[in-house]
Amino acid sequence: MWLVVLFCVGLPVAGWLGPVRADAALAPDAAPPGATVTITGQGFGRFKSTQENRVLFNQVPALVQRWEPDVVTVKVPLRAGSGPVEITKGKKKVQVGTFTVLRPTIQGLTPGEVEPGTVVQITGAHFGNTAGSKDPNTMFGVNDVLISGVPARVRRWRDDKIEAEVPANAASGEVVVRLASSDPLPDGSCCAPVEYSISNATPLSILPSIKVDPLHGPVGTKVVLFGKGFGAAKRPDDAVLIGGRPATVAQWTDATLVVHVPLNAVSGPLVLKLGQVERTMGQFTVEAPKATGLFPASAPIGSLLRITGEHFGYYSESGSTPYAFADFNKGDNGVEIGGVPAIIYRWHDDKIDVWVPFSVKNGPVVVRRGAAVPKADGSCCVEKGIVSTEAGTFTLAIPKVDSVSPATAGLDEVVTIKGSGFGNFIKTTEATQPGLNEGGHDFEPIKMGENVARSEVLFNGVAGMVVSWSDTEITVRVPRRNVFGFGKHEAFLSDASTGPLVVRRGSWDLLPDGLCCTAKRWVTVDAGQFTIQRKGLPDPGYFGNPDPGRD
Repeated sequence: MWLVVLFCVGLPVAGWLGPVRADAALAPDAAPPGATVTITGQGFGRFKSTQENRVLFNQVPALVQRWEPDVVTVKVPLRAGSGPVEITKGKKKVQVGTFTVLRPTIQGLTPGEVEPGTVVQITGAHFGNTAGSKDPNTMFGVNDVLISGVPARVRRWRDDKIEAEVPANAASGEVVVRLASSDPLPDGSCCAPVEYSISNATPLSILPSIKVDPLHGPVGTKVVLFGKGFGAAKRPDDAVLIGGRPATVAQWTDATLVVHVPLNAVSGPLVLKLGQVERTMGQFTVEAPKATGLFPASAPIGSLLRITGEHFGYYSESGSTPYAFADFNKGDNGVEIGGVPAIIYRWHDDKIDVWVPFSVKNGPVVVRRGAAVPKADGSCCVEKGIVSTEAGTFTLAIPKVDSVSPATAGLDEVVTIKGSGFGNFIKTTEATQPGLNEGGHDFEPIKMGENVARSEVLFNGVAGMVVSWSDTEITVRVPRRNVFGFGKHEAFLSDASTGPLVVRRGSWDLLPDGLCCTAKRWVTVDAGQFTIQRKGLPDPGYFGNPDPGRD
């Protein structure tokens, strides 16, 4: 009788769920809230509704994602406690196992001090195997990491390790891992507002972001640190160290530090020292300047000479701009040709262009860089010195005219001058003509002064238009303007104009203090007398009835 009663009790259970087997299992049987749990077995029946078909974790309803007669998949609810897991249909329940609810736990955080943008590694347990969807607006939410309350960008997420990037707007504070819940509404449907299971908090110190530029260069290189919190002025214990040796301080403000690589520098860590606190900003490589090429090796004055190589540094601290401290001057950095300072035109780390000065001498071309060993307080200087590298030997070419053809010609006709040592025709303007570009933008008339030209052919004192110019041959057009002495309304004064034909090249020298420049001086070669014929002139009536709009 007793067995029959027991069987009868069992009949209703089998009727709604089928014969539930004793080997029904949970996988996994321990996980944090929000994790997916799969229940396998037999006889779970068909899904009817979210109100009829439920799974309870220690009496807390879970969100059902899948329901089949032999498998049910659910999400661990946020408020679940460790204990039995039951499948229910209406008022009837069947226990299918025991589940342990785990909580996310941070066990370690490295590094403990970081700059914004740094990736930190969070080690611990029970983070889950994935951060879930990348969209925080999904119904299930997203597992995340907060650093001082600011969401961090997750690079990698594992159950025992998370890598996250420190946000730019994060401050020193606590790091927590949050696991988003996936709980049902009271009627069992999806989904309740997202809440989080939060780990223990672990402190993280956020250091102000500091940018260093550059982290390599020869001695004397200007290095700038951009950041904040340096202090309004340098204190006695403040310093910037390169390879353990103090750099020369040129500028110190709360947001910017400017230092120069010292003469005795060696490669090593670049360290910012504020009082007793030291912070390594990176590894600085001290480079030795090296010249590999020189072109041309022979040229007249005013020519543009190019030196190629590596590790020359940059123009801002090499030749054009003096150090910020008073007892350095521009002469400590630059290029010498035969012992005479050249005029810097362009200076890059791998090439330097200089103008050959008027007083140039035959001899070695030397690239010079000045540097100093600072005093103990970082000011200049215990010692000053020059690091030099030789680029080759330069020979000054003297222009020489061998022939002029024809010796007489009309206006605009082409004359060919042959010889040697003419150099290259310079087509560029540079800083010796200030205001040209600015005036052009303001639509002002451009007046080209004598400092623009370095290579000229003069017909009786008037420059001809150069058609071509090489080291051995020049072709030039006979000039029109003012050759015969006529102006706006003047008649011709003569039938022809005869005078000297001159080829000349100009250049300058640096001033004794290293600034640019002395007045331009010329090397002139007389090619003989040249007669400009009365050919190609405008009709005489041109001057009697001028166009009012023409100058």
